[in-house]
Amino acid sequence: MACHELPHDHGQEIEKCFERMPSVEEFQTASDIFKQLGDGSRIRIFWLLCHCEECVINLSAMVEMSSPAVSHHLRQLKAAGLIVSRREGKEVYYRAADTEKAQMLHHMIEKLVEIACPSE
Repeated sequence: MACHELPHDHGQEIEKCFERMPSVEEFQTASDIFKQLGDGSRIRIFWLLCHCEECVINLSAMVEMSSPAVSHHLRQLKAAGLIVSRREGKEVYYRAADTEKAQMLHHMIEKLVEIACPSE
């Protein structure tokens, strides 16, 4: 980011911080990830997929939601790059993406709701 001279000098040397400020696109990426936290059911589905790989039917039973509702949340999580899928015959299996972004969101969710991973 280009160095800008600010209209008022408050002696805080904020210009140094301003030079390191992420781009608008980088903030938008963060915003898109945080949008996934806007629905408790979606967070729950994501959390489950951090611990197992499952199909829509089993996920629906686990979270007591209809398959179309679960599919809707899965589409949003996949579009955000937080989960991945694989097809085996007629069945599609979902799991959390093996990315730093997905892992960070998983840990943040666990810290926020103070739950322990089954594997820990």
